[in-house]
Amino acid sequence: MALARVERVTYAYPGAAAALRDVSLAVDPGEVVLLLGASGSGKSTLLRALAGLVPHFHGGRFEGRVEVCGHDTRKVRPSELAGTVAMLFQDPEEQVVLTRVVREVAFGLENIGTPPREIVPRALDALRTVGARHLAERPVAELSGGELQRVCLASTLALQPELLLLDEPTSQLDPESAEGLLELAKSSGAAIVFSEQRPDRALDVATRVVFLESGRVVLDEPIDRARDLLAANRPTWVSQTNFATDCCRVGEASVCRFSDASFAYTAGSPVVDRFDLELRRGELVVLAGPNGSGKTTIAKLAAGLLHAQGGTVERHGRAALLLQDPGHYVIRDRVDEEVALGVGGDRSRARAALAAVGLAGLERRHPRDLSSGERERLALASVLVIEPDLLVLDEPTRGVDPERKQELATLLRNGAATRATLIVTHDRPFAAAVADRTVTLEKGLTLAEPAYA
Repeated sequence: MALARVERVTYAYPGAAAALRDVSLAVDPGEVVLLLGASGSGKSTLLRALAGLVPHFHGGRFEGRVEVCGHDTRKVRPSELAGTVAMLFQDPEEQVVLTRVVREVAFGLENIGTPPREIVPRALDALRTVGARHLAERPVAELSGGELQRVCLASTLALQPELLLLDEPTSQLDPESAEGLLELAKSSGAAIVFSEQRPDRALDVATRVVFLESGRVVLDEPIDRARDLLAANRPTWVSQTNFATDCCRVGEASVCRFSDASFAYTAGSPVVDRFDLELRRGELVVLAGPNGSGKTTIAKLAAGLLHAQGGTVERHGRAALLLQDPGHYVIRDRVDEEVALGVGGDRSRARAALAAVGLAGLERRHPRDLSSGERERLALASVLVIEPDLLVLDEPTRGVDPERKQELATLLRNGAATRATLIVTHDRPFAAAVADRTVTLEKGLTLAEPAYA
């Protein structure tokens, strides 16, 4: 008997076109179902439908039926499914409620009526399982994106759900952590439905693939058959190693220079310690390293959002920074108005920037009505439009499908001569496609910085 069943579901968010169109599928106990598809294809909406958030939380127009563990989601609230169903959202920042890590993991257990004496031990055990036990007493606000993603996964695993829903669960994790997280989720014993835009490692743990296109299921096959069909018809979803590249150019004038730079959020615990780096016009530099090694802090120091507490960071010209969670900084009601903010309201320049990142035709949409990948590209357009001398991108491929990654790699390389570019990323195929140099960090220290070719 199926654990979850979706029957001819069509759904549209309020005031928008249908996000799901006549979708039907069933999930059996123990299955690991991978959802693939371009940004905006309906993957997140399908996961939210399985969680009961569609339509209860989002409203809109809903047709069809979703049944989870014998419950019709039209007749039960999402809170009644808590503990049976658990979901890790695409933006973990949006599901955090409390300020300290262990309390955050315990919060869900409290809500499902776990006996008080079991709550903290189960919360700590879940943190230990995801390799985050050392974070238990840390303030949530001090976590890196990858650390927060692991904490939120611990919150879902602590509930011991029968159905685990994961929306881009590895988007902010380094490759080793991402592989471990997916294997960990699979070993939980729950049925899993998850979306991924880095499908190479996801395909290794999935037992089945469902491919969505414009809200419709266009492929639903066991993993081996799915691999063959994807290889024949959509090869970028099977292998992301075929990006075109012309890297290894030599930079020109210095645009940004770190000299013995240090920074600590908490006195005595430096995140960046005596760091040296020079960024030159005409080159793309990738900053790599495990979660918590200081990459985002260096990005913020480069752009001037933070100031070095020791040593110096010198900049020449205008800097622009694309942050990890761009959806938090949207302030306009239209896509073109959001991009035009940086150029004095010039909508013609905004439309050109939107077209360059593949968002032509969405100018009138509200930014929050876009998918996560589309919002990522909107944020990229917002920084490119000002034509910066220094472009700093923190995880620019988060939520971006493989075809769009190819386009982004080409876009960045074509514009490389006009600026210095610093890219923080865990996406190794993308990094290989764009990098002139790769700087690898471990706890804020430079491990390797290959010389110019």
